[in-house]
Parts: sequence; C-alpha cells; structure tokens
Amino acid sequence: MKLIGSLASPFVRKVRVVLAEKKLDYDYELENVWAPDTRINDANPLGKVPCLMMDDGSPMYDSRVIAEYLDTLTPVCKLLPPNSRDRANVKVWEALADGVLDAAILVRLEKILRPPEQQSQAWIDRQMAKVSAGLAVMSTDLGEQNFCMGTHYTLADVAVGCTLGWLAFRFPEIDWRGDYPNLARLFDKVSERASFRDTVPQN
Repeated sequence: MKLIGSLASPFVRKVRVVLAEKKLDYDYELENVWAPDTRINDANPLGKVPCLMMDDGSPMYDSRVIAEYLDTLTPVCKLLPPNSRDRANVKVWEALADGVLDAAILVRLEKILRPPEQQSQAWIDRQMAKVSAGLAVMSTDLGEQNFCMGTHYTLADVAVGCTLGWLAFRFPEIDWRGDYPNLARLFDKVSERASFRDTVPQN
C-alpha cells in the first residue's frame, strides 16, 4: 500500500496513526495539493489527501473510509467495536471531530487565501461557532471517562486527538486546554503513544 499525504493534514495524520496502531507496512508519498504541479487528481478526483493506493493500483479516499478499512486488515489494536451501536457511536465521535476540523480549515483558508478586505467575518464567525460547539459537545460526552468510549482506546480517540493536535498547531489562540481540562487530559494521554509522537503535524 502507498499513502499519499502531507505532514500538516490532520486527516492524513488520522490515517497514519491508524496504520501505526495496526502495525501495517506502507510507503508514504508526500504531496502538496496546493502546488501548481500537483498530481493528486490522478489518484483522487476530489484533489484531496489522504489517498491510499492499493496494491492493485486502485485508490481509496476519505480518511473515514480508509481508517475503517484498515481496521479490518489485522486484529492488532482493534479500533472499531463489533457491536453495531458501539461502532456507530465511535463513528459519531469521528464525524464530530472531523466536522470541527472542516469548520476550522475553512476559517484558515478564508484567512490565508483571501486578502483582508475580501474576507467575510460573518463566514468566519459561523465556522468558529461550529468549532466552539463541537469542542463543548466533545467535552460533555467525554466527561470523566478515560477515553471517548469509556475504558477502551478506539478510533474515536484517534480522531479527537488529531483534531485537538491540529487546533493546537494552527489555532493556538483557541484555549481548549483551559476551557476543557478533560479534553486536555485525553490529548496528553494519546500523545504519549508512539503513533501520535511520530506524526506531530509540521509545516
């Protein structure tokens, strides 16, 4: 398998963490999707990373699809429960974490791609409201549990950890540590894992 990705994308990081937790071998190809000469569309018509190239040459894209597929390849560190309700709950956590990222990324793009006079503050405020609401729900649902799903480390913790890590990387002004100490504890716990230590986002 070959993973096409970047060192900064939280969605790529999610897949890299899963690959590490599952102890799966893969080749890693860096791709800047914003570069004029990017070839990402040859693999993913949506022009996004991550994109997992299978051994038969077929592509798989969207981090949620890739992560779920990878969890089926080996019994090592099962990240998705077999029970349908628990499995759905993990996927809801992942959707929430990814949704917070989607909103924050839209804000970042608005600020870096448009000159200040063309930026929409109403748009920025709308997206940041989603980030704030998402973090609040994460904190409420986590409560005093060790992990998102209680006592077991799952894909939910991978997704939330990657989201919090990216916010710390790109939006240090958001004080989620101060506002939600339980999220900070969870983040610190997952950050001790080799899969997270080895995938810290970089420019």
